[in-house]
Amino acid sequence: MTDRADHVDRYLALTRQTLPDIARSRDWPVVNDHCFQRIILDHIAGGVWYDHIAKPAYKNLTEDQARRATALAEDILAGTVDLWALDAQSLTFRGKTPKRRP
Repeated sequence: MTDRADHVDRYLALTRQTLPDIARSRDWPVVNDHCFQRIILDHIAGGVWYDHIAKPAYKNLTEDQARRATALAEDILAGTVDLWALDAQSLTFRGKTPKRRP
């Protein structure tokens, strides 16, 4: 496998399985796989991801984007980034009102 492919595989494993599996036990604003993907992709794209990355994103990420997506997913898992703030920014990119923290 290439480095890019390894990062894409890890990103998909984290966003499809790992993060959703633990989301309900943490104080997180999202629990679904597509929400984690939206947040991460919007963050690495600096806006609504599909305005910057062709669909499907996992097939069209550059090596750098795949590496950054994986790193951000790992940071979410480790609790070293504020997922509430990342979600709020993603929703703001989309013209939606961010959720309120409980």
